[in-house]
Amino acid sequence: MTGHFQKSTSHIRVRAISLKRCVGCGHEISDQILLFVLDGYWHISCLKCSCCRAQLAEIGTSCFSKSGMVLCRKDYIRLFGNSGVCRACSNSIPAGEMVMKTPDHVYHVKCFACSICHRQLMPGDWFHCENGRLFCDHDRPIASESLTNGTFSSPQDNNVTV
Repeated sequence: MTGHFQKSTSHIRVRAISLKRCVGCGHEISDQILLFVLDGYWHISCLKCSCCRAQLAEIGTSCFSKSGMVLCRKDYIRLFGNSGVCRACSNSIPAGEMVMKTPDHVYHVKCFACSICHRQLMPGDWFHCENGRLFCDHDRPIASESLTNGTFSSPQDNNVTV
């Protein structure tokens, strides 16, 4: 087998690139990789979740922004997903706090209680949910009477699970 090598000539054009300043720390970015988020450039190590402080480039390829915060997916969903507000007391649910959920609503653990007797519903308890209001299995007949009066709609039976 015979062959020959051809010498290839390429011209590399070098263009002066101005260094970008990191939004997070204010220093110039001389790294090979930089991130562009919220109309600004970031060092990989400076782009962190405002809640859990995780470096966002290490945990995924996307991030979220709301109310001036840069957030990982988990904290965004915890704060703003499914409203991020307890259905019972209307207060926000902080990141990292345990919650109780129905298919349509999120509650603080302490607020996950029967609307009539105020007994806290625990894992394993049966409950009834109407328009975001919770009823224990004992008070469900009272809740069902309200249905006939037109007070509530969309009844839903559930079992508390963890």
